[in-house]
Amino acid sequence: MTLNWALARKRQNLEKRARILQQVRAFFIGRGLLEVETPQRIPANAPEPYIDAVAADAWVLHTSPELAMKRLLAAGFPDLFQLCRVWRDSERGARHLPEFTLLEWYRNGTDYTALMADCEALLDHLVPAARLSWQGTVIDLSSPWPRLSVAEVFRRYATCTIEEALVAGRFDEVLALEVEPQLGPGPLFLTEYPAPHAALARLKPGESRVAERCELYLGGLELANGFTELTDPVEQRVRFTRDEALRRAAGKPPRPLPEPYLAELVNLPPCSGMALGIDRLVMLLTNTAEIAEVVAFTPEQL
Repeated sequence: MTLNWALARKRQNLEKRARILQQVRAFFIGRGLLEVETPQRIPANAPEPYIDAVAADAWVLHTSPELAMKRLLAAGFPDLFQLCRVWRDSERGARHLPEFTLLEWYRNGTDYTALMADCEALLDHLVPAARLSWQGTVIDLSSPWPRLSVAEVFRRYATCTIEEALVAGRFDEVLALEVEPQLGPGPLFLTEYPAPHAALARLKPGESRVAERCELYLGGLELANGFTELTDPVEQRVRFTRDEALRRAAGKPPRPLPEPYLAELVNLPPCSGMALGIDRLVMLLTNTAEIAEVVAFTPEQL
């Protein structure tokens, strides 16, 4: 009986997942974005010290479709979105899978504030009642959602300053263990990440210590990450070189830099891009605490 109930619950989740994917596509198509598919096996990802790619012969499986999608923008394509599988080695937990579904979208002529408005509109499209029941709590999704800088949440909740955390190499640790548990269930955007954690984001004009980067938290889950895109190929090469050096210093296998992307970056127009985890979105919309219950199979079941 317990097994039958569990199978029935998973079937309900997968049926709702299918409808959610249809609604997500309808949302972006209705806003005039072009859906694209880009290769999943590539020579090089953007080097990130704390994200490991899965090897595929001499190449790797992409950890994000970001570089390919921005190359399309640089070639003159219109606003884009993509729903695809991505891979990140050794990620497994109640909220993590090594293979998962990612939604990414890119919009020309916008900054990261437009992405935050997109997230609000997408959830309004998916949850018209603006109320979400999540693990015993009813979450109000009425927009606009609160926006707090990383500096402000560190002042409120952390036992050290951002500067102290950066010097000690503990920024991610303090953010995850001290700050995130205090953010509450409601939707919240963290903004203005410190420059060393800018990734591929543009630094804020007139305030170069922070980047125009935001992350969306909902139900205590980190749901989406976006930023105003860096379009300076010289600065991007400096960052990639630094991050690849950090990877190698940590004993990770060397990977080449994404040279075609760097060569075409000079043509990238002002734009912004967001990545949103579909599996976690389905968890929220089905009130499911374990990511394993919103996918057909986990690695262990294969």
